[in-house]
Amino acid sequence: MTKFKQNHQRRDRSGFGKLLVRVGIFAVLLCGAFVYLYQFLGDINFENSEENVLPNTEDRAFIPKGSSGQIVHHDYYSLSYIEDWEIAEWVAYPLTSSSLQKKNVPRSKRFNQDPLVSTGSAKHGDYSHSGYSRGHMAPAGDMAFNTRAMKESFYMSNMAPQLIPFNGGIWRELEESVRDWAEDKGGLYVVSGPIMDNNYETIGYNKIAVPKAFYKVMINSLTNQGIGFIMPHEVSEKSILDYSVTIDEVEAATGLDFFANILDTAEQEFVESQKNITQWPESKQRFKQRVNSWNKR
Repeated sequence: MTKFKQNHQRRDRSGFGKLLVRVGIFAVLLCGAFVYLYQFLGDINFENSEENVLPNTEDRAFIPKGSSGQIVHHDYYSLSYIEDWEIAEWVAYPLTSSSLQKKNVPRSKRFNQDPLVSTGSAKHGDYSHSGYSRGHMAPAGDMAFNTRAMKESFYMSNMAPQLIPFNGGIWRELEESVRDWAEDKGGLYVVSGPIMDNNYETIGYNKIAVPKAFYKVMINSLTNQGIGFIMPHEVSEKSILDYSVTIDEVEAATGLDFFANILDTAEQEFVESQKNITQWPESKQRFKQRVNSWNKR
């Protein structure tokens, strides 16, 4: 009888152990499913919710007229891709103060081909060992309000070859200044792109064109304020405002017609023909940081 009791007790412990194993396996599977769903939903990021969709991305009124490339619409910006250059002739998007006030998501680490460019965009490897960095036209800092926008900003169609001290120097200073201006003014429409000449250098297997200069134009349609910038593709110790121009001057250099679907004819003629640099203040601290540090990296 005693032996029977001992065997019976041993069988109970064995069954209890198997139950624990089953519960453990179930818990692991449940946790795995939770992590997968969390990542999946996080990647979706509820992009169609009113909170995360930027205004006026649906009608794309901010895109320029006179494009020569394939027009591609991503969720948070549009571009015109020139196959012969393997870069975009323009990248356009609205930049709102509310998007800039959101907590920044982690910066993406992967540069991916653009799945919507029908001819295939440039590849990450085209820039490797070239001496040029992958310069954002729509900056990651402008697209840091959700994970989808950040991921889109790392498509290779949004890149152009930039000298490292240019990309991390005066171009960076201009990008950060634009964010300041957008926050102060309640938002801007922004368009960026390259200015090419006929004898451009190329890099990589896909022969990516290296621009001689870059431009950026922006307007606030509520206040009828606008300005443009044309920056030679080189290291500079000048003020960013030394490169400020009218939007009309950028149109003459690119052959594009900016903001024609946002401003009426009279407004467009006024806004694009003048620049008032007092409306676009430069950060003296940032300028010093660029000259003393960023340019030397």
